[in-house]
Amino acid sequence: MQLSDLIIRTELKPGDLGYITYRHGALYSNECQYGIEFESYVAQGLHEFFSQYDAGKDRVWLAEYEGRIAGSLILMHRPGNAAQLRCFLIEPEFRGIGLGRKLMDLFMDFYREKGYTSCYLWTTHEQEPAIALYKRYGFQLTEEKPSTAFGKALTEQRYDLVS
Repeated sequence: MQLSDLIIRTELKPGDLGYITYRHGALYSNECQYGIEFESYVAQGLHEFFSQYDAGKDRVWLAEYEGRIAGSLILMHRPGNAAQLRCFLIEPEFRGIGLGRKLMDLFMDFYREKGYTSCYLWTTHEQEPAIALYKRYGFQLTEEKPSTAFGKALTEQRYDLVS
């Protein structure tokens, strides 16, 4: 499989929000032992994204392979001309083909096109491959806090884009 075998769309369809929530819950439970609290957190974030959606400020990227979602990424507008990166997920069988870089390129292009002046994301210390990717795009660690919000002890981390 190659990156060129995937289609990337930017419009939500019925079922997408539930599917993104489901895959985050199932994947992070399997790979990181996160509890249902994490799935609820993702669902709340997606509800917030959809309820405040503004096509001129917000964007979702869904990578599909043969009609199946292989990856997701969201840019959500925030006060003060800021953007938040959310719901970044690459299905395991689609890792290593450049999909993460492709989604991040699209994210950064939209971020610049819309003239945002700052960008941040929250993740956990366990997401080392994603963190390495974020750092390549100019994100730097700005805050850390111990947490049990996802059903286990971990460190939540905030990364801000430093240009």
